[in-house]
Amino acid sequence: MTETITAVPGVRVGHWTDTEAMTGCTVVVLPEPNVAAGEIRGGAPGSRETALLQPGMSVQQAQAFLLTGGSAFGLAAADGVVRGLVEDDRGHDTGTGVKVPIVPAAVIFDLMHGDPSVRPGPEEGYSAYRAASDAPVESGVIGAGTGATAAKWRGLENMVPGGLGSALERAGDAMVGVLAVLNPVGDVFTLEGESITGGDHVPGAPQLIPSDLTNTTLVVVATDAAVARVELSRLIVRSHDAIGACIRPAHTRYDGDAVFAASVGDVVASHDELGEAVFVATARAIENAVRAANE
Repeated sequence: MTETITAVPGVRVGHWTDTEAMTGCTVVVLPEPNVAAGEIRGGAPGSRETALLQPGMSVQQAQAFLLTGGSAFGLAAADGVVRGLVEDDRGHDTGTGVKVPIVPAAVIFDLMHGDPSVRPGPEEGYSAYRAASDAPVESGVIGAGTGATAAKWRGLENMVPGGLGSALERAGDAMVGVLAVLNPVGDVFTLEGESITGGDHVPGAPQLIPSDLTNTTLVVVATDAAVARVELSRLIVRSHDAIGACIRPAHTRYDGDAVFAASVGDVVASHDELGEAVFVATARAIENAVRAANE
């Protein structure tokens, strides 16, 4: 069995990658029915359709999540994902005979690398959607992680590739899969505390004041456990906890850190065990991204 997010039944992942322009996008396609949620904690996010993921909103599920480079320009890639979903007759049933695809999206700023005039748009989002499969997710310089970088807090001379990574953990009979895109201003550490990018455990004062909107860690959590939106929001907290443990500093005013999550199954599992599985899987996905991007 693949030890990535695509091991969760029904979850598929597709990428569009441009290694010359150093940008890309990644689509996580969800089975239905599902329950979706999300939370942004960074101070400089770029996002689309994230408000409907909050508790109390009438729409409970999403058809896909989009993570993309290109900063705010890259949000246009969601239109291509929507087009693919329409072709596949998937979306929120409005009761009028028209289905409206729900595709929450979030961006990283990767315009300082490669060719900043090349950004994921509708065609690139469509390509990523059509490329989605349940094959093991490749980690490293791929998809939305293509132009991602880390460790800018200590000066651009210390900057290293951030990449994209995935990991899988189990909570009893349930599975928890995580996909992460690493473009943080901070340094990256393993769950055990090893510094992967060379920074000190205590960050100290920044050597470089980053520009707004230039950094972000994006995470998608998927589980086959039966979880309502309120409880799913608590699992998102544990994912953000892992971001804080493994990225120092995290959730700064220069980052757009966001976590999306979906319950896509009916497996009964302990919420406490699920929370810890989410924490560990997020940490391992972060580690896998940076290690693979720097091989």
